[in-house]
Amino acid sequence: MENNFIAGFKLRRKRARRKKLIRAGIFIFVGVISIYLIFNQFNKTNNSTAKNTQIKTSSLEETVGNALEGTKGMYAVAIKNLITGEKYYLDEHKVFETGSLYKLWIMAVVYQQIQNGQLTEDQVLSEDVATLNDKFNIDPDSVELTEGTITFTVRDALKQMITISHNYAALLLTEQIKLSSLATFLKDKGFSESIVGINGESPTATASDIALFYEKLYKGELANKQYTDEMIGLLKNQQLNDGLPKYISNKSMVASKTGDIYLFKHDAGIVFTDRGDYIIVVMSESDNPPAAQERIALVSKAVFDYFANK
Repeated sequence: MENNFIAGFKLRRKRARRKKLIRAGIFIFVGVISIYLIFNQFNKTNNSTAKNTQIKTSSLEETVGNALEGTKGMYAVAIKNLITGEKYYLDEHKVFETGSLYKLWIMAVVYQQIQNGQLTEDQVLSEDVATLNDKFNIDPDSVELTEGTITFTVRDALKQMITISHNYAALLLTEQIKLSSLATFLKDKGFSESIVGINGESPTATASDIALFYEKLYKGELANKQYTDEMIGLLKNQQLNDGLPKYISNKSMVASKTGDIYLFKHDAGIVFTDRGDYIIVVMSESDNPPAAQERIALVSKAVFDYFANK
């Protein structure tokens, strides 16, 4: 009887140990599976983050591409974040007639001559309209004025030329500084894809060169700080705001200049933001310049939102 009791007790102990081992095995198995699942989820999260980072890096191209989707005509784009260096270019070396973008060069050379003492901002400039039309070979079919006299101080001529794109203010200033000075300026500053245009030829440039102009302006490479600030101030006071600034609520954030002639429609400038200042240049040639202008505004808004949300 005692032997049977001992045998039964040993059997029960063996079964108890077996149950403990089984429970321990189950616990270890569950633990291993849990660790695997956690590790797998962590990897997925990391991969997802990596993919998102990759998308974000290339999404400036996607942003511009989406904004230009369905466009007709030719577009060139140059964008550069002046803080991070992030940039995007599309046909940036394509040559376009500049329209009034050439007035950026006039502004820079005028301030260069003011800085050098060759001009003063209060100096009065005056010339007959007919003389200006003749000197610059203005097409009789496209002249805005045929008679009278244009008179401005240098300061006022600059303001009129930049903020409302006054063509005769530009001609008056060009007569003073000479086309040769503009050509020298382009060469000296490395704007190798830009041409002033002489003998009635239109000035031409690329999005790359216009972007380079703004970068040099921003970095103070075109004039000293006082005159750099004055140039940027003029551009910030732009009154033609249906392009780059159209859908940006605070227009003073944009220092820009428009350009349009015939089938060409352009806008280019610097956008100042808390998240980083950036250059944006959009040049176009199409059969529908008003539609191109709206498209420029949409590209600008898309790029603004892109940088604002980074």
